[in-house]
Amino acid sequence: MRDIVDGLAGWRAAGLEFAVATVVHTWHSAPRPPGAAMAVNSLGEVLGSISGGCVEGAVHEAATETIKTGKPQLLTYGVSDGDAFEVGLTCGGTIEVLVQPGSALSGLDVLFTDIAAGRPVATASVPGAQLVIRTPPPAPPSLPASVNPHSVDEPPFTSPNPTATNQMPSIPVNPNSESESQLTSPGPGAAGATPEVARSPEDAQLERAASLPEPRFTSPGSGSAVPETAASPADARPEQATSLLEPRFTSPGAGKAGLEVVGSLGDAELDRAASLQAAGFLAQGRTGMVQACDREVFIQTYATPPRMIVFGAIDFAAAVARIGKFLGYRVTVCDARPVFATPARFPEADEVVVQWPHRYLASTGVDERTVLCVLTHDPKFDIPLLEVALRTPAGYIGAMGSRRTCADRIDRLREAGVPASALARLRAPIGLDLGARTPEETAVAIASEIIALSWGGSGTPLSAMTAPIHG
Repeated sequence: MRDIVDGLAGWRAAGLEFAVATVVHTWHSAPRPPGAAMAVNSLGEVLGSISGGCVEGAVHEAATETIKTGKPQLLTYGVSDGDAFEVGLTCGGTIEVLVQPGSALSGLDVLFTDIAAGRPVATASVPGAQLVIRTPPPAPPSLPASVNPHSVDEPPFTSPNPTATNQMPSIPVNPNSESESQLTSPGPGAAGATPEVARSPEDAQLERAASLPEPRFTSPGSGSAVPETAASPADARPEQATSLLEPRFTSPGAGKAGLEVVGSLGDAELDRAASLQAAGFLAQGRTGMVQACDREVFIQTYATPPRMIVFGAIDFAAAVARIGKFLGYRVTVCDARPVFATPARFPEADEVVVQWPHRYLASTGVDERTVLCVLTHDPKFDIPLLEVALRTPAGYIGAMGSRRTCADRIDRLREAGVPASALARLRAPIGLDLGARTPEETAVAIASEIIALSWGGSGTPLSAMTAPIHG
């Protein structure tokens, strides 16, 4: 339902009645997974889709009926059995759809707030009722009286290599070119001068840490800790928009802080059993049907969006940021050059960070869903950055460059002590062979490789295959 949240919030603000139809179970080659949602309001307007067009007409009629009667419906749409099913799915699959009136969906304000803020939250639903299970947001951090929260020091602009000069890195104009063009920052003095950037205490700590011996490589999932992402202003406590009439309790056994539960499924024991099941699903990012107190309960989780971190503030990075945002990633663009790493140049990015890439990566959160796109194309950036990247559990690590550049990069990483098992995770040159030339086409090629790796795709044209499309 994440994709229809903004529209539902607008309907609620306008006082429109609505019903939400959610796919809760699928069999065989269903077109959309459990959790896909479609909403219909009292004016007949529609948000979202549950089957890509196969059964939307029938679901629209059912949702309109639910708005009028206030009664939920659990419907099945499947293959060419007119007696057992209402509508045939042309794709050959079967889906079960729960149609709920808006009045039955407790805690929508809390749910919408958490989704918008990127906080993990889950719902547990039965016909006619819903729970929202969430981690209470943290209180805003307090600052010493001597600290001005509106004063932020810029990170230092120093070379990651003590023997290297403090010069501007070279960035390619054509990722497939063997010759590398260079971009230099127009400084306040002579052409190509390096801009002065203020030094902060945090970066002093990073420099001291960088002087320590390098940690040994460990494989993903081996138990090595991954730094947590620093809290952002968006993580501050949201407005408590939930009605005071909605019951809340803290679920036991879900950690020291517990989970806040909003709403009720009509039975206290069912509420507790469903909330504990939801806590487990939330930790794993799963969605599906479970059994709780001899009832079927549909649990849908809204985990924090996966991250895409793009290194190198170039035109290719802008295109990759756009397609990453389109695919649902939380996109960060990082570059050490403040003149190029600006929000104005990357409006689709959720954040733009001015810092040496390897230092930023070492200080931010990375998990198995994280995508790292290294587009810097410069050894001064690439080598220290990839040394850090290949120690993380990131699900995708790709680096731009020609064949010659990639071969030279691998040699440098070997010399730096990166083992073969870690180098095998590096996708370089980045992307699939689509014959891409422009930044936008290159971004599609990169996104195609990310999608194929995420879902086990081969990159083979579907017209050349006979296997089921949806597995």
